[in-house]
Amino acid sequence: MGAARFALPLIAATLPAFAAQPAYLDDRSTPQAVINSFYNAIGRQEYARAYSYYEDGQGAPKFDAFSAGYQNTDSVKVTLGKASAEGAAGSTYWTLPVSLDATDTKGKHSYFAGCYTLRLANPAIQAAPPFEPLHITDGHLKSAKGAGKAYLPANCAN
Repeated sequence: MGAARFALPLIAATLPAFAAQPAYLDDRSTPQAVINSFYNAIGRQEYARAYSYYEDGQGAPKFDAFSAGYQNTDSVKVTLGKASAEGAAGSTYWTLPVSLDATDTKGKHSYFAGCYTLRLANPAIQAAPPFEPLHITDGHLKSAKGAGKAYLPANCAN
């Protein structure tokens, strides 16, 4: 019995350490929540869910290319700037500056910065299903020298 007490800790010590998967997040209530949810799906390797944050895949590559582009991504740390809103013909559009620290499956960091555009059709005028939630319409990111607030774009004007 005494040997068994020591065997379990030794077995546990030899098992590889696995990084905890981030908790599931799917919040489409604000531009910031959508982008955080999008990268949560990427970090969890839930590419179909990540793709769903784009309206019918508009503004994104075909699904196979989209998922292949993220297959070596282990995690993404997201820094968000201040969203700017503008109304147009029954919709509200937001632009949101972002800075990313993406870590691949080998532990290498890559940095990106740019802007996302998001759209919400006025919920009061969406009279028939399916309901169209706040979604990404476009994203323009470029390689950056680092990540965090210092690397956020000053604005998202074209």
